[in-house]
This record gives sequence, C-alpha cells and structure tokens, in this order.
Amino acid sequence: MTFLDGAGTRIIAHRGLALDAPENTLPAFLRALSAGATHLETDIHASADGEAVIAHDPDLARVAGRSVAVGQLTMRELRRIDLGHGQGFCSLGEALDAFPHARFNIDVKDARAAAPAVAAIRDARATERVLITSFSTERRRAVADALPGVASSPAVPEFVPALVGARLGIAPLVRRALHGFVAVQVPERRGPVRIVTRRTVERFHAAGAEVHVWTVNDPADMRRLLDLGVDGIVTDRCDLLKTVVASRR
Repeated sequence: MTFLDGAGTRIIAHRGLALDAPENTLPAFLRALSAGATHLETDIHASADGEAVIAHDPDLARVAGRSVAVGQLTMRELRRIDLGHGQGFCSLGEALDAFPHARFNIDVKDARAAAPAVAAIRDARATERVLITSFSTERRRAVADALPGVASSPAVPEFVPALVGARLGIAPLVRRALHGFVAVQVPERRGPVRIVTRRTVERFHAAGAEVHVWTVNDPADMRRLLDLGVDGIVTDRCDLLKTVVASRR
C-alpha cells in the first residue's frame, strides 16, 4: 500500500472526524475511517521530551483552556490533558500503530518534531503510507529527506513557482517546480488569488501531481471542486464528502 494507491476521490479527514470525539485523537481518526475517509490528515509538534505529538496548535489554549505550550510538557503529561470525552494527546507513533493500514497526511508544524517524526515513521514501517507536508520548506525537507521515497507535497515557497507557471501556461516551470512531489495541497483561493481553477488543475495534472483542496465542509463546494477535476478534498466532514462522492458514481 502506498499513499496514493487506488482510484477515486481522496477523502482526507482533517484532524479526523471530530463530531463526538476531540480532534486529532485516536477516536476521531477511528470515526473518520468508519465514515469513509481514505486518508487521515494530522499535525505534529514536539513534546518536551522529544516525541512527535499529534497536535495542531502550538499551545493548549483552544483545545484545553490552558496557557501552556505543547513543547513545555512531556508526552506522559500530554496524555493526561483532558481534551474531552476522556481523551488526551497521543503521539504520532501511537496513531501509526493504532491504524496500521491507514494513510496519514502529516503536517510538520514544529522543527523540533522532524527527527522524532522520522523515528516514529521508521519504527512503524510506515514510509509508504504517509505524506509529509509543511508550510515551511525546511521543516518539510527535514523529514522527507530522511525518508527516501516518502510522498510529499510542496511547502508554500516551493509551490509559488508552480502556480505562476500554471497561471501563465509555462509548462516547463510547472514541471520543474513540482518535480518529486505527488500532490499539491492548497486552499481554493488565497486572498484575491484564485489558486484552483479548471486550467490550473489541468496543468498540475500534466506535471504529474494530484490536486487536494483544503478545508472544504460545504457539500455544494465539494461538488463544484470535484467538477473542476480535483483529486482530493481535505474536510472536517468526511462523512458529508463520502455521501457527495457516492452520489456521483
């Protein structure tokens, strides 16, 4: 199994399915897979004792009402934090072990998380079923370069030349910018700039990259983007996306 095995729309569950389970927890991931997600999207930081911990925010303010950074607590302490429904934080290694057949889209949020993420992925023998991404080129490369053959999508600075090339119709620039990447993972638009159009999707496809759009929760938007030819959608509501995809068959 590899990250992009199989045909059909990539239903990418953003932090799992957090309807009756806290985001980025094992129950949220289980609910997402049970609802039809093909991939799990998650984020990693580093704990005080150097483990790759699954967490989106750098601190606990939003998820636990505490003004402390994730990196100030050990993994043991983070597991005891009450995120709701009896759940605490889990490590990347625990998630990979808990779902040995699931494919994980991993956003590296913290440079300190790179080395422990590499160790967790190696220990779980999960290199072929994960994709590494980040908003930072350096963070992405720190993990991807240590895992030969791992799937990856470009960081923002790496993606900008591809977007310019796609908008201007300069195919060699798009191919060069996306060389080695299996997908671009982008919002539909950023400010006044529309990133995802039928033309840009076609040009990214011509360069050999899938197009995954985040974060889309409205079924009408899901259908519109699928009509443009996107390959995958990152969503908080993988249950709704599954229904949309099923209705199009």
